[in-house]
Amino acid sequence: MQNYKDKTELIEEIRKRYLLYDQEFENIKEEDKNLLQPGVDKTPFQNLSYQIGWTNLLLQWESDEKKGIDVKTPTPDYKWNNLKGLYESFYTQYSSFTIAQQRALLKKQVNEIIEWIESLDHETLFLPEQRKWATTPAKWPVWKWIHINTVAPFKNFRTPLRKWKKEKGTE
Repeated sequence: MQNYKDKTELIEEIRKRYLLYDQEFENIKEEDKNLLQPGVDKTPFQNLSYQIGWTNLLLQWESDEKKGIDVKTPTPDYKWNNLKGLYESFYTQYSSFTIAQQRALLKKQVNEIIEWIESLDHETLFLPEQRKWATTPAKWPVWKWIHINTVAPFKNFRTPLRKWKKEKGTE
């Protein structure tokens, strides 16, 4: 997994990868957002819903902990062994959104994550066990949770999106 020397480097990578990811949706028509293409496991709508869902969870975990709420990850309704159910809940939650609305919401959440990172000191971001919600047997620091739910999928999901567009004939 990629490492970062400081929060500035993490923020720059999030911005860079988010912008490249977001650009993949520029030529996808609204009427095509739910089309599944051979060899691609998510539609463009599902791809965006997944991202919105996870970035929202990150923000929610932090917000809830600050309010003194005992955070259950990934959610009180879904355990780590039922991620498929969690993803389906994301698809249902954002089912009425247009691609433009999804993109706007993801942009807003990415900006909120960046503001949150800017508010954290180095120790809180880079040392393990700084947040109860981030304390797991793996002892990941907060930055890894942020990376795995922003930078990593922003990078990895571009390939299936490009494949989807190629199959659709829009690439």
